[in-house]
Amino acid sequence: MGLFKRQPERTRGTLDRPVVEVPPATSAVSALWSDRVGKVGTRSLQVLAIVALIATAVFALTRLTLIVIPVLLALVLAAALSPLVGLLRRKGLPSVLATFISLLLLVAVLAGIVWLVAAAVVRQWPDLRDRALEGFDRLQAYIEGLPFDITEEQLASVRESLVGLLQSDAVGSGALAGATQAVDFIAGFFILVVVLFFFLKDGRQIWEFLLRPFEGARYERGRRIGDATIRTLGGYVRGTAIVAAVDAIFIGIGLAIVGVPLVIPLAVLVFLLAFIPLVGAAVAGTLAALVALVAVGPVEALIVVAIVVVVNQLEGDFLQPVVMGRTLRLHPLVILIALTAGTVLAGLTGAVLAVPIAASIWRAIQVWDGPELPAKFARQKERVPAPGLSSTR
Repeated sequence: MGLFKRQPERTRGTLDRPVVEVPPATSAVSALWSDRVGKVGTRSLQVLAIVALIATAVFALTRLTLIVIPVLLALVLAAALSPLVGLLRRKGLPSVLATFISLLLLVAVLAGIVWLVAAAVVRQWPDLRDRALEGFDRLQAYIEGLPFDITEEQLASVRESLVGLLQSDAVGSGALAGATQAVDFIAGFFILVVVLFFFLKDGRQIWEFLLRPFEGARYERGRRIGDATIRTLGGYVRGTAIVAAVDAIFIGIGLAIVGVPLVIPLAVLVFLLAFIPLVGAAVAGTLAALVALVAVGPVEALIVVAIVVVVNQLEGDFLQPVVMGRTLRLHPLVILIALTAGTVLAGLTGAVLAVPIAASIWRAIQVWDGPELPAKFARQKERVPAPGLSSTR
């Protein structure tokens, strides 16, 4: 009788839950995925899915660099300029006027730097070209005395390539070839200015709008992450700008004393490359030494190298710890990996943005569960001494 079929016996501790009979096929599949190989396969599928999601997101971002890069730059600049906007607001200026004044000040500073560099290059480029060719002739005389088999035809070919590179016509044709990049730059700069204006004016309201779906602890976490990110980005940019300005001033003074041409462009280059940790100072010093080598001589080039090394050493030992504080709390290996990834994905702009973004992500992890309480996986673990061993020496 189907209605009076005996029910399976219940085991102790399960009186409140009915016993569900698992079909043999389902039990076999569960057993297949519950052993060690099955667990490894499950985790592998999960990791592959996450990697595919990240790869898809990165691919989409790299296809939209005309929008993504200006927005990221606007976020970094807004974090750096937010104290100025706040100061102007506290002085009684309306929000729109305070934002407009800060934005005009930034554009004026950038335009002044570009004008100084362009004027110095136009004024000193012919002299630098002549000195470079003269330096190449001197180097050619040194090479001819070496025991290497270098023919005069090879040297003549290299000299012709150098002359062609230094001619203004070559520079002009290169500028025409880069017309598309110039249009993209103008469009990106326009997007940057507009987005920066709204970030400075309504940045907190924009973040509050994005946090609307969250409530309670998740909402408080979102606010902590937003505040920590802005403080980290702003502190990094302002601190790096101060350090870069000191480097550019003292290295520029040293180049002027030695007699190296293009002092202003080289000083500006030192300032800009200082925003790329680890490698920026080395690249700037190398370029300055090369200009000194072809323009004044090998002894002066060595002096320039010594100046760059001394200034960067003093800056790293004394100025940077005071100005930067604990804003950038990343291991050098993490900085190197971030620089490499940023350069591969977005070129020079990616190299500049990679480190502050990585520092902001790390700071967000550090305030994930509280103002100074990192996420569980990032908390420092207490070391338990092994049995029979003393925890102190």
